Amino acid sequence: MNGKLKIREIARQTGLSISTVSRVLAGKANTSAEARQKVLACAQQNGILQGISSGRLMLNNVMVFAPQRAFDVRTDIFYYKVIQGITAALAQHEVRIRYCGLEEEHSDGALFLEKMSDPQTEAALIIGIDDEHIHTLAADLHKPCVLINCSDRQMRLDSVSPDHQLIGEYSANYLFQQGHSHILHLQCLRRHTMELRLAGIRQAYARHHIPFDDGRHLVATSGFGSEEAEQALTTYINAIGAHAPLPTAVLAGGDYMAVGAVKALNKLRLSVPGDVSVMSTDGFNLAEIHDVPLTSVQVPRDELGYEAIQLLQRRMLRADAPPCNLLLHGRLAVRASVRRVSANRTSPAVSTHDHRLYDE
Repeated sequence: MNGKLKIREIARQTGLSISTVSRVLAGKANTSAEARQKVLACAQQNGILQGISSGRLMLNNVMVFAPQRAFDVRTDIFYYKVIQGITAALAQHEVRIRYCGLEEEHSDGALFLEKMSDPQTEAALIIGIDDEHIHTLAADLHKPCVLINCSDRQMRLDSVSPDHQLIGEYSANYLFQQGHSHILHLQCLRRHTMELRLAGIRQAYARHHIPFDDGRHLVATSGFGSEEAEQALTTYINAIGAHAPLPTAVLAGGDYMAVGAVKALNKLRLSVPGDVSVMSTDGFNLAEIHDVPLTSVQVPRDELGYEAIQLLQRRMLRADAPPCNLLLHGRLAVRASVRRVSANRTSPAVSTHDHRLYDE
């Protein structure tokens, strides 16, 4: 059945004009919700929908829910870039995007219901909201909805996220491959996604038959800022004392945390990567730290918006398809902040690098 016959058949069965059916299937904005519902239901019933190009997003209004900080590049560049990716993915469609800020936990359920119940909200994207009550409400409303960088533990909603656990495992494994066995993991654990990354790190240790000791291998922070990371690493090094071996590498949970790690090491007169290597799991915000090119595993970010729109389209075309969780891999960027070390190398104690004590 060719395209014209499809449109004519749908028009005949729905009682709508050919031009209206054509506008709906083309994803045009000047169509009513009632007309779109009739056309999509008819196309689905007759098995026509699968043959329609997946490039057409057959809705006109999308609501984006995210933590308030996501709307300001200065407070959360990661989520800000995710939203930009959504905007870019929808640029070719006649889709209006509206936004609503929600807390990650203990979200305002009444506000969410108000926005979702608005007739103009045809579909929703939920970014970084871990509140399971919000996920339940979204599933119960039966509107197309995709989660981004969070997951529905009731398995009722589609979601797309970086594969945090594999990214954590891969990052630690890369350092092991470079000869590092004493690694300090400087991580922010405020969200379940970061706990998954730590679980991956622990898995890498298990695969290399190395016990993971929280007191020796982990420093947790409440945020991703450089100042907090610098203070945390400084406190850790001071606590272990001058006679204990330093870690040969620091794996930071983000680029700005890596900045803090380098600052702390430099103030202790330790060079990067000469004395201690530094690696990040982020990789987009800073290519260099104090003129040292930063080795990192780049976490998918810009791609999340595009893949979320693809999942939304899948849900529109196949309303009865099983919900899925799409996990995106990271990408290793090898630069100069990590050096390969001998497996037998011992880490130096904190030193001033002043050799005058040995002058005769």
